[in-house]
Amino acid sequence: MADFPAKVSTQTSSNEPQRSYGILAKVDVDFIKSIPGILLLAEILVGLLVWALIASTNYASNPAYGWVMFVSVTLWLLSIALFVVLFLRFYQSLPSMPWPLVLMVFYVVAAVLYITAFLADAVSVPSISSIWHGHLGASAFFAIVVSLLYGASSYFAYLDWRGEGQNAAASTVPV
Repeated sequence: MADFPAKVSTQTSSNEPQRSYGILAKVDVDFIKSIPGILLLAEILVGLLVWALIASTNYASNPAYGWVMFVSVTLWLLSIALFVVLFLRFYQSLPSMPWPLVLMVFYVVAAVLYITAFLADAVSVPSISSIWHGHLGASAFFAIVVSLLYGASSYFAYLDWRGEGQNAAASTVPV
């Protein structure tokens, strides 16, 4: 019984949501498991489908597809950059920037732009006799899906911006 206190360790482990894999970046593995992380990955994947389906056709004959390509490729690249910033926690090096507001504005603008791209895509799908009908119809379907994904991300970013996405411990701290 005398050696019992010597065998007990009082050190507790830390359940941090980040793991450090180097000096410059802290990888946030739990971000991928969160709803905003899953939505962002889905936006990247479905956005890729939108522009890849259009790029595989003769889209230059219809100017509306130029707008759809611009929106889909631009937001695809910006979403990849945002994923890298959030996954590697680069936003922590800029604490003065209001990240919840920046994310909310990005997602709202992306949702609105993708809705306009969906409308342009959907009304420009050629008749069934066209060889590209299936590709362009599928791109319109995936454009509305990615619009809804950006809309859902806008909602979660709004909750985070308003402070409703915090846990109970963070919301009970007096200001």
